[in-house]
Amino acid sequence: MDVEPDMISNLPGHIIDKILSLLSIKDAVRMSILSSKWRFKWVTLPCLVFDNQCVSISSQDQTLFKNKLVNIVDHVLLLYTGPIHRFRLSHRDFLGCSDIDRWILYLSRTPIREFILEIWKGQHYKLPSCLYNCQSLIHLELFNALLKPPPMFKGFMSLKSLDLQHIIMAQDAFENLIYNCPLLERLTLMNFDGFTRLNIHAPNLQFFDTGGVFYDVNLKNTVLLATVSIGLYADIKNDKNLVDGNSSNLLKFFAHLPCIQKLEIQSYFLKYLAAGNVPRKLPVPCIDLAHLSIRINFNSLEEKLAALCLLRSSPNLQELEMLARPETQSALGTETNLWNEEPRWNFSFAHLRVVKITGIPGVGPQLDFINFLLANSPVLEKMTVKPASGEGGWELVKELLRFRRASVRAEIVYLGP
Repeated sequence: MDVEPDMISNLPGHIIDKILSLLSIKDAVRMSILSSKWRFKWVTLPCLVFDNQCVSISSQDQTLFKNKLVNIVDHVLLLYTGPIHRFRLSHRDFLGCSDIDRWILYLSRTPIREFILEIWKGQHYKLPSCLYNCQSLIHLELFNALLKPPPMFKGFMSLKSLDLQHIIMAQDAFENLIYNCPLLERLTLMNFDGFTRLNIHAPNLQFFDTGGVFYDVNLKNTVLLATVSIGLYADIKNDKNLVDGNSSNLLKFFAHLPCIQKLEIQSYFLKYLAAGNVPRKLPVPCIDLAHLSIRINFNSLEEKLAALCLLRSSPNLQELEMLARPETQSALGTETNLWNEEPRWNFSFAHLRVVKITGIPGVGPQLDFINFLLANSPVLEKMTVKPASGEGGWELVKELLRFRRASVRAEIVYLGP
């Protein structure tokens, strides 16, 4: 009697590795029962992920859950024989504990390339000093952590991607970390404490995404930076104190962004940029800027002037998004004619194709701005308008249809709130 060949056992090794890499660590271990060839294959996988899928216990007992997860990680690391390139610990119910120190110490003795630690509950977890010995790191991602590098720390020489969220770190430690990662290309920085000045010196940085409470931003030697998303989460009560003398936050911010391609200005950051003297145009235009998103208070003259400066300085802009930021103060009067005065400056959006305007009440300077865009965008294809509320929606539609359009192909789409 012929015996059918065992297809599972005869799979090539690289195919088995690929299959196991797509499974959770729990399922990868279970696959050991398929055949003797699969039995210890999981102990050589280069990526270890301990997340919600690896612990199925439903008990509310935190101690029982912690012991279960700790035993799983300890067991895996004890039997592991291959190089660990990626290690991720991220479980919604896991609190920071001293066991993590042991695991990081173990990893610091391996050629670890990616380390991701997300502590979703409890206090900020203080990272052990041995983490800073991982000089083969290419990607580092930390959530809810306290970073205190030792005095002898000289940076991560191979690090290309850094993601820090809900972290605590001293001002000088933060600056030294960024400065001493010479290959850094991507930086994400969200909800941080311990430092209030974003002094970024990164010659290879291409992507920068940040949001938090800070007083100042200084980009130095960031000539390759192409994508920036920045949000200031606190209102500026006295912007006169943010600049010295006749300086301009706009000029300072864009001085080291010659290659900017995509820019998102969120929350109150436009108000920060509007502090000081706002120039009519930037000294060096943002010729590569194709996508611009701005959250703006249309009732603020300073913010509108700052927005106009950016628009005039972006000759190749293709997509524009304006999000109205409601404010309690109202500063109308002489400001309402600002957009109407712009045509006499002979300005045109020669490449603007898509416009999105969100959160407007449908009256006042917001409509003037829409009229200004339609009249000065000869290749516009689509403008989407979404008001903050449905009140006065029909009147807004009638006004939009009345405005003259420089582009015969321009389509206006009204979206209800």
